[in-house]
Amino acid sequence: MTASLRILAADHTGITVSNLESALTFWRDILGLELSHTAHQTGEMAAEITGVPGAEIKLAVVKAPGGHKIELLQYVAPPDRKHAALRPCDVGSAHIALTVDNLDELLNRIATSGWKAAGRPQTLAVGPNAGKRVVYVRDSDGNIIELMQVPSGSV
Repeated sequence: MTASLRILAADHTGITVSNLESALTFWRDILGLELSHTAHQTGEMAAEITGVPGAEIKLAVVKAPGGHKIELLQYVAPPDRKHAALRPCDVGSAHIALTVDNLDELLNRIATSGWKAAGRPQTLAVGPNAGKRVVYVRDSDGNIIELMQVPSGSV
């Protein structure tokens, strides 16, 4: 008899950052997400979970409206960490999409924080997201967030 396998839920999205405090300033103070908790992982447990020998991680978890959690991870060790400069079209690149109520205002706030839009907002014409205005923004580490504004009157 074969046991069944089911994915029960998506728990969180993890994003590696170079500076946890700087990332928190953006996610908590600019975007307004709620800080859930912080932690420090080191030793064999951190190495076994991540598969990175010598891993030492400072992390913070923020919660978006609706409950999705975003885990911000700053690896303090090992010392040979690399900064990847992936483009959205490169294999391994990932992004998280957030629905916002005022894309233009948020883009203005983001510009003052050092993040920048990858291009100009565009309105999708077809598909399940038709009518939404969307744009990618990048943090100072190159991580991508897609911001999506629903048409007025849809929320």
